[in-house]
Amino acid sequence: MSFCFNFDLSALTTNPDGDDGYKVQKEKIETAAKSTEDDTKPAEPLKEAKEHLPLSDPQFILRDAVTESVTIGTLPPLHFLNETVFEKTALEREDDEKILSRTAEQRSDLISGVYEGGLKVWECTYDLLELIEKDGETFGGKAVLDLGCGAGLLGILALQRGARQVHFQDYNSTVIEQLTLPNVIINCQEEDEVDSDDDKDGRGKGKMKEEDGCKKEGKDKEDEKDGNPPPKKKATDLSQQPLLAKCRFFSGDWCTFLALVEQENPQPKYDLIFTSETIYNTAYYPSLHKTLHKLLAPDGLVYVATKSHYFGVGGGLHLFETFVEQRGIFSLDHLWDGEEGLQRHVVVLRFKKQRALK
Repeated sequence: MSFCFNFDLSALTTNPDGDDGYKVQKEKIETAAKSTEDDTKPAEPLKEAKEHLPLSDPQFILRDAVTESVTIGTLPPLHFLNETVFEKTALEREDDEKILSRTAEQRSDLISGVYEGGLKVWECTYDLLELIEKDGETFGGKAVLDLGCGAGLLGILALQRGARQVHFQDYNSTVIEQLTLPNVIINCQEEDEVDSDDDKDGRGKGKMKEEDGCKKEGKDKEDEKDGNPPPKKKATDLSQQPLLAKCRFFSGDWCTFLALVEQENPQPKYDLIFTSETIYNTAYYPSLHKTLHKLLAPDGLVYVATKSHYFGVGGGLHLFETFVEQRGIFSLDHLWDGEEGLQRHVVVLRFKKQRALK
């Protein structure tokens, strides 16, 4: 699927030199930052949040599932539904939101307020995975939220590396049901298979090849080149998956998601919140900031993977930094800055009082 953002840009100011457009966007963020969070209204109609329970029998979802895998450095392999096959079979899948047919018709990877891009693994997710591998984070005993999770690779990694609990949230229920949940189940199943193979052989298996710092399982790609589909995953007995018991799955916009989990007693607080490629739309900054503020544990960290600017949409790291600074709740530090091509970044947010104590 070609890269395309489908936004109504009529409200944006354009100028041949580009400077005025940036100033207009910055002024919008500074103005929004001065308002109180409670008074902020969402740019789009609310999409009511709900929790999704894993199916007792995943046979239907995982029937004939075709997967691909990626390994970064010493991290365990992450398995997910093959994007090409998923796209080709989209119209056969259950989709109450009709996002699969709409994205196919409009040839768009994002439709504001309707579909927020969760069916695609975006580049910055791999940047954050590489940083996690470099820093050696193990997640032992921590509560993790994968916010705007899409395929769920960040949350799946946390699950594999000892997180106490992992919650996945995406705007679209179709993404959670048709992509995130199957990916988590596949990795839970794969973990058992690897453990079994290790017990028998004393080692893991799988032919790997390295591409741009990432290793992708050679068999999947070689089979595709030969005209043969990548390997299919069989359904598994969920009652035998202790890792899955650590997971919860939510859909809906951030405002209603926050309201939903705030009703719980005790209210969830997360040691780590991951969010990748979610700051492309400045209209969503107030609800995102409030969600991070209310759900992050006192000593917690928020990792944000993003591009400097999202052309045709208006958001990006520079405007988000201004917004965060104006609110005065979080400090923001750069962990990694890519200089090649469209600049990408990984930054970390923490409560300011936490930083002052260090």
